[in-house]
Amino acid sequence: MTDKSESAYKTIGEVAEILELKSKKKGVFSTHTIRFWETQFKQVKPKLLNSNRRYYDKKTIDILKKIKFLLKDQGMTINGVKKILDKANNNDSLNLDEISNNSIRTNSFKNKILKISKIVKNLKNYK
Repeated sequence: MTDKSESAYKTIGEVAEILELKSKKKGVFSTHTIRFWETQFKQVKPKLLNSNRRYYDKKTIDILKKIKFLLKDQGMTINGVKKILDKANNNDSLNLDEISNNSIRTNSFKNKILKISKIVKNLKNYK
């Protein structure tokens, strides 16, 4: 039996709290980011009930968590995240661990390239 709180729909305010989307000025949870993401990502589809109040299911909240991770933590662009989400829709899966591991590998690769370029630069200066 699933926990009711896990399977229940959440309001936009509750989702903002789950995602820890705080307003920088006021320090309160802000919902405008979620509303903006709804306009940008077709995968974010809240249920509109009770005079157009937004309600989010677990699947949609998971998508929002992925969007936040990719945009805020990984520094991706909106178009980059759209491509990943579209690709995930075609494969019916998007594993954050997989994205995170690829990101770590990318960062490791970038660090190696930077070290090599410094060595090459030093060799040029040595002549």
